[in-house]
Amino acid sequence: MLELLQFRHSPYNEKVRWALDIKHVAHRRRSLLPGPHIATVKRLTGHTHTPVLMHDGVALDGSARIIEWLDEHHGGPMLIPSDPAERAEALRIQRWFDDDITPRIRRPVLDALLQQPSYFAANFGDGAPALKRMAYACVVPLAAPVIRKGNGITDAAAIEDGHRAAKEALDFVVARSAATGYLCGNSFSIADVTAASTLAVLARPANSPMASPQPVASAYRALMDRYAKHPGIAWTNAIYAKHRGARSDFDGQGAG
Repeated sequence: MLELLQFRHSPYNEKVRWALDIKHVAHRRRSLLPGPHIATVKRLTGHTHTPVLMHDGVALDGSARIIEWLDEHHGGPMLIPSDPAERAEALRIQRWFDDDITPRIRRPVLDALLQQPSYFAANFGDGAPALKRMAYACVVPLAAPVIRKGNGITDAAAIEDGHRAAKEALDFVVARSAATGYLCGNSFSIADVTAASTLAVLARPANSPMASPQPVASAYRALMDRYAKHPGIAWTNAIYAKHRGARSDFDGQGAG
């Protein structure tokens, strides 16, 4: 059976969870904690990022590569369009979010989480035993400088750039979806999965795997409130309501 090594509440990992769930692919999930994950993931892939999909003893990393593999090897709805022009555009949107928009939005998100270490631990330790989350919360302040440096959170300007990326992305999905409700053509595709997974860190769609752990810490609530009235948040919530299906994440056997 396939196994997904993941972070909770991470856009790149949510993309792959979504693909697995929508295709009803049987698999197991193993949630890792950022930081302690390094030894496990580096041994498997030579890198330190998640998600990692294990299949037949082979480790495949990177959300775009994993979803391409899933489209090639599993049935269910195809996420990469077959029409050449739509395929090129959907993959362009995915690359833009993966390589530019998502890393920039991650800066204000992580900054808000790091202001309240217990809530950082609640997000990335979501589903873990309470004692494990408490122990992780004690480590977060010590690791915070490394987390900030590794994610380009160097100063207030870097965080503000993340807010510019958020507005750019929200404005984009509103404009692009005006005609059909989708970002590429007339149907749901990898472009929608990618954009919605990224914007879910701001929208936190209810009854979804990206819903906020409760109660929401004040710094993170302020971040959510900053964008709550933007129509791009409404688009994100609508895409989740129509296409996400799964109401929660899981560890263990299943297909969402």
